[in-house]
Amino acid sequence: MRIIQSRSFEKRVRRFQKQEKKVLDQEVRKIAGDPSIGEEKRGELRGVFVHKFKIHATQHLLAYRMADPDTLELIMIGPHENYYRDLTTYLKTRR
Repeated sequence: MRIIQSRSFEKRVRRFQKQEKKVLDQEVRKIAGDPSIGEEKRGELRGVFVHKFKIHATQHLLAYRMADPDTLELIMIGPHENYYRDLTTYLKTRR
């Protein structure tokens, strides 16, 4: 399976520490193994899945979608605060 990252995802991951990146890599592998692990969103975010997991004590959300049957696109990662607002704005500006 091919995994691609959006610019937003790339920028946020750069700020992560080494341990946080290890946890993120494990979660991405889980998603690649079973893309239906996340919750599919409705409305404006139709087709986007969000997977929730914890890094240390903070809950992070990872938005992704299947671009093709063989391609997983990682869209955005971040804490819950204003996450869906930012995700919606980001997706609107990309289209």
